[in-house]
Amino acid sequence: MFGYSYALNDQFFNQFRRRMMDLFDESAPSHLSTWPPANFYDNGESMVLQMEVPGMAEEDVNLTIVQDVLTVSGERKNRLPEGVHLHRRERPVSRFSRSFTLPYRVSPDKVEAEMNNGLLTVMLPKHPEEQPRTIQIGVGKK
Repeated sequence: MFGYSYALNDQFFNQFRRRMMDLFDESAPSHLSTWPPANFYDNGESMVLQMEVPGMAEEDVNLTIVQDVLTVSGERKNRLPEGVHLHRRERPVSRFSRSFTLPYRVSPDKVEAEMNNGLLTVMLPKHPEEQPRTIQIGVGKK
């Protein structure tokens, strides 16, 4: 009897430990993951945000930049025809908002965004003052 109780406690502890590890592991598949999923990277000239927004139209997504924060928000709207009798809803009407702190200044007037097959791509060019400069040593000295 005590062995069975110990096994249940051990099983509970292992399951609890795995779930706690998933909370802190960004790559772990989890029902707690952030939606919509995004990749945010630096290609040298720009920061690039790629975000999966399947089933959403361009007019359903908004982008704003305030100082060093990019916010992407949107709403998945009801795309059902009028007067239908719904038997199942697995694609709910929902709103989202995600904010990303930019690691450097960008040129807001040069930001470009496009959506292609449910993938939003935002190009955030570095501000000219943030671009790396090459400095030659000893040039101009005699």
